[in-house]
Amino acid sequence: MYSKDRYGKILVPVVTPFTLEGEVDYSAMVQIGESLLAKGWADTFILTGTTGEFFTMSTVERMKVFETMYTAFNGRIPMIAGTGAPSTCEAIELSQAAQKIGFETVMVVAPYYTRPSQTEILEHYKKLAASVSVDILIYNIPIFTGVNTSPAIVAELAKISNIVGLKEEAELNAKQMTEFINVTPDDFIIYNGDDTMVLESYVQGFERIGGVISGGSHLVGDQIRQMIELLHVGKVREASIIQRRLLPLYRIMGQGGRTNPVCLLKDGMRMLGYPAGYPRRPLLPGTAEEVAKVREMLIKVGAL
Repeated sequence: MYSKDRYGKILVPVVTPFTLEGEVDYSAMVQIGESLLAKGWADTFILTGTTGEFFTMSTVERMKVFETMYTAFNGRIPMIAGTGAPSTCEAIELSQAAQKIGFETVMVVAPYYTRPSQTEILEHYKKLAASVSVDILIYNIPIFTGVNTSPAIVAELAKISNIVGLKEEAELNAKQMTEFINVTPDDFIIYNGDDTMVLESYVQGFERIGGVISGGSHLVGDQIRQMIELLHVGKVREASIIQRRLLPLYRIMGQGGRTNPVCLLKDGMRMLGYPAGYPRRPLLPGTAEEVAKVREMLIKVGAL
């Protein structure tokens, strides 16, 4: 049975390093995991999520990431496989592969591009849940999928025994976190999936919030952990100071009209010594000007 205590408070969606030629660098991904583990910046690894650029990867590549990271880290840190796909059959294929490797939990984004109806989203997850025995986290990120998985649908899905929680990309509809909490049982776990909204999500949910799924923890995992620890002892004001300090860093990742922060996140990671590689096209690395701004901000927040 899924336990938020097992997976901890900081779940890091590990970046997938690509070479300049666009090949997956599996050994570099293991090195990134080792670094996060050594720093104590991650309680759980999530593989091939949005920060892992799954949308640019083949099914075979994603399965190899699952196998590589499971071999390297099983028994050392909990891991969740990101198995979302635009079609139900592909999501099932990936989830079954993760289950066969040994994963106990998968995170599945709603189908994207097709903009399915709420009924279609419901049936997608029901079919998936019936096809695997692993636990499933719903992943709601309307900015990229084009659809919002509504509280009413989440309430129905929460009745299914192996659908155990939700990652909510909270910023565009901050109050929806409360709506999800209100329509689901206490053992249904809500994760904040937006680094800019850690404070707001905890204030809405506290004990119902499992933690944060945080790409920013590659850069400032120590500060994010400190913020969460402060929130858990009721020091909201002190936690808010950290969030205000880090917000400009998160915002700078969207410069140049970028909607996915992973490009400049990887630039920042390389400054900190990670073998982060490069984004895979159509995403592009930062320009010299963009990278300079990232460096300036990392220095300002004390990360560099």
